[in-house]
Amino acid sequence: MKGLLTTPLRVDPTAFAGDKVAFFRYGAVGERVLISNDTGEWAMLSPQQFDAFYQGKLEEADPLTVELGEKGFLRASLDLESMSAKIRRKKAFLRSGGPHLHVVVATLRCNQACRYCHASRTDMDRVDTDMTLDTAKAVVDFAFQSPSSILNFEFQGGEPTANFEVIRFFIGYAKEKNRYENKELIFSMVTNMTLMTEEKMNFLLDEGVMLCTSLDGPKDLHDYNRGLTGSKVGTYDQVDHWVNRINAEYVRRGMDPNLYHVDALMTTTRASLGRGREIVDEYVRRGCRSIHLRPLNPFGFAVNTWKQIGYTMEEFLNFYRDAADYILELNLQGVQIQERMASIFLTRLLTPDDPNYTDCRSPVGSGTATLAYSFDGSIYTCDEGRMLGHMGNDFFKLGDVRGSAWKDVAHHPTVKAVALASINDALPACSNCVYKPSCGIQPLHNFMFDGDLFGQRPRSRKCQEFFGEQSWIFQRLAADTDGRIERIFRRWTIQRPRTTSSSSEGSA
Repeated sequence: MKGLLTTPLRVDPTAFAGDKVAFFRYGAVGERVLISNDTGEWAMLSPQQFDAFYQGKLEEADPLTVELGEKGFLRASLDLESMSAKIRRKKAFLRSGGPHLHVVVATLRCNQACRYCHASRTDMDRVDTDMTLDTAKAVVDFAFQSPSSILNFEFQGGEPTANFEVIRFFIGYAKEKNRYENKELIFSMVTNMTLMTEEKMNFLLDEGVMLCTSLDGPKDLHDYNRGLTGSKVGTYDQVDHWVNRINAEYVRRGMDPNLYHVDALMTTTRASLGRGREIVDEYVRRGCRSIHLRPLNPFGFAVNTWKQIGYTMEEFLNFYRDAADYILELNLQGVQIQERMASIFLTRLLTPDDPNYTDCRSPVGSGTATLAYSFDGSIYTCDEGRMLGHMGNDFFKLGDVRGSAWKDVAHHPTVKAVALASINDALPACSNCVYKPSCGIQPLHNFMFDGDLFGQRPRSRKCQEFFGEQSWIFQRLAADTDGRIERIFRRWTIQRPRTTSSSSEGSA
């Protein structure tokens, strides 16, 4: 029996019926008590029900006894084989074989001057930060050594379309190589759209490249966050044009718009606070079925502008709850749109599967499910590690595509350290948390804020974010008297958005 350290809920340890009650964690959700276990099962009880459960006084004929027995909370009905099978299914991503997501930085050049740029961009005349054809070939050759049967190459930058020649070569060479390797190839690109042309669009669509762009909200907000370099001109109009143009082209080609469309990412700055509902409306107006309410992260130029555009995690969570409540209101009115992080947590909570979102799982996917390649061929655990490298700290660098052996990268001490630091079964506060079965850890964020992979869990911004987002989910479920909210949430687990990446960080 484990208690959530931050909960006001207190119990009498002398009254605990350890001979009747199986392992569980607990925490207060409003007037209810949430319990969970390692198989991912959970239940919300009234205080009276929790006391009866805790003290082993549930009546045998009580329906709650049957429910808790089936979920593995009562010793008398424990089925260890079934529980083991549930855990194996939840952790199926550990058997994937090796990194499947390969983030490729085609260039650091970018024509935008976003206030929160994570990528440490360079000016458009800095062709020395372009990936060369030789390096692109070496990246493909290295990535194909992954034991994974799936390879998802995600092009980022800078602005990747600024070095389109290498994009063309990369895709062609990877497909030619795959004639003999027979892996499942996926190509995706995070682009700001401002350098898009009809020729580039047709090539990307012909090659099946999934596209994602940045859209921070209504025109004035987007233009405030994302302007062109050396100009006061924003980029909303160009994004608007190309999103509409590409989506129309998908339709013209007879492709299912629910599967083939331009995804969008938004980043929350201080200017976004208080405007969550307007931002959601912008996405709904475009027919988007998903929005990821992403907080600002301390990488690249965002470190220098933090005082201007940053905020506390409490301020972000106020923004998140208001926008997420509005999303629920729209769903109740028949508008189908979901919040992406909520859908990830809900998939773990309401289904037997894990969506394998590499930035929020235990252990995290950095180095084991994801690798990132800088323009010069340097290999990093993930894109955020690559961003930190461009800030002058190569702690997360694993090698180079020209000189490093696959086994040395795969077994690099940093990969092991990151994995160890993200196993929440063994971390203080995490191991006791009622949300532990559905949560994940990002050691790199701990490193950025605390200078320590392990960090201090209650102080970690990511811990506060994930805790707050899951608390919102359970608060809404606790108040769901007629089951309408749960039905919406279950739909979010079925209609998960087609995304370009398992990663949360787009640098477009």
